[in-house]
Amino acid sequence: MFEWAYSGANRAVPRNVGPECAYYLSIPRQIIESIIVVSICIYIIIKFYPKLTLPDDCNLARSDRGGKRLLLILLTLLWGMEIGFKFASRTVIYLLNPCHVTTLIQIYLLSAPPSKTVTALFRIHLNLLNGPLLAFMFPETASRKIFAEAALYWIQHGMMCIIPYYLLRIGGVYNVEPLKDFNWAIFSYCLNLLYHFIILQVIAIPAQVNLNHMLCPAILDPFEGPWYRVAAVLHQALLCPLLCKLYCIIADYCLTRFPPTKVKLQMKDNLTDKIVALKEKLFANEHKD
Repeated sequence: MFEWAYSGANRAVPRNVGPECAYYLSIPRQIIESIIVVSICIYIIIKFYPKLTLPDDCNLARSDRGGKRLLLILLTLLWGMEIGFKFASRTVIYLLNPCHVTTLIQIYLLSAPPSKTVTALFRIHLNLLNGPLLAFMFPETASRKIFAEAALYWIQHGMMCIIPYYLLRIGGVYNVEPLKDFNWAIFSYCLNLLYHFIILQVIAIPAQVNLNHMLCPAILDPFEGPWYRVAAVLHQALLCPLLCKLYCIIADYCLTRFPPTKVKLQMKDNLTDKIVALKEKLFANEHKD
């Protein structure tokens, strides 16, 4: 019934599609791993949700000269091209992969009006940057038969890294929690795992398509074997929060300290803080002269 969504998956690519990948792990093992991971994630989410905090003042503090609108148009165009390629190649199912979902989240962040929901979603999506990093380190373009589609792979993942930086530059609703606060990182990672073990796995098994390697490991996976998913849960539990914090540290340095790219005095913007606003104005006048 839904063969139009996955029948074009390239069977010539090892561990991409087919029964050999679908039954790499036994069904009892898949069920046991899923029950354990989902149960732990739900428990952690319930425990950590009350600890999540958002600033009361989420006003935009920096003027945007059309950069956000330009990024929105560009990203929407790229997303539309990706959808077109997927329908043309009958591989629509791959739109469920986390990187495509993250791109969709970024489109929302660029277009939505300021709100606490935007801030929460922005903080969550910063913990999904392991996607583009792994995509650059272990590129998988063999299944992309069209040259433009292969090029789009690199452009899309590059945009995923650029857009959070620009949004942090704007500030306001696009702000992050203190560096020592890992509540958002833990909460976000649990949501990420639930998406993998509930949505991706449930769809991947009957379609026998290896969505984000939920059915079988990649060829270059150093943890190949029956425990590869357990290993992935553990090493990504370290990579995701550390990568998010490192990204925020680098962005903070570039936006507030590095002279060629410095645009403001501190990462957190607050329109009600008159002292900071005055310093920003003086800083801009000095560089104008």
